[in-house]
Amino acid sequence: MYLVVIAWFYVALMMAVAEATHADGTLLGALATFVLYGAVPIAIVAYLMATPMRRKARRAREAAEQAAAHAAGETPPSDPPDRGGESAADAVAPVRKET
Repeated sequence: MYLVVIAWFYVALMMAVAEATHADGTLLGALATFVLYGAVPIAIVAYLMATPMRRKARRAREAAEQAAAHAAGETPPSDPPDRGGESAADAVAPVRKET
């Protein structure tokens, strides 16, 4: 993961240096090049690539909390009634025409 981020950072830095040292280039252009081609995409890619690690850490934290609650003798909270994804039977009474 870090190799991609470091390589992208290096390329963006070299693009900014080339922009700054070119005869028609400016420091503002170099800064814009680095931010728009480097910093913002690097931040997005790093965030997306770290998603599985964050998910794994969250699951481990939840498992540790459940184990601590179980060790303390607490009963885990029950699931909400709609947790199974099925609707309640006859939740709404049928409406019939009178004849």
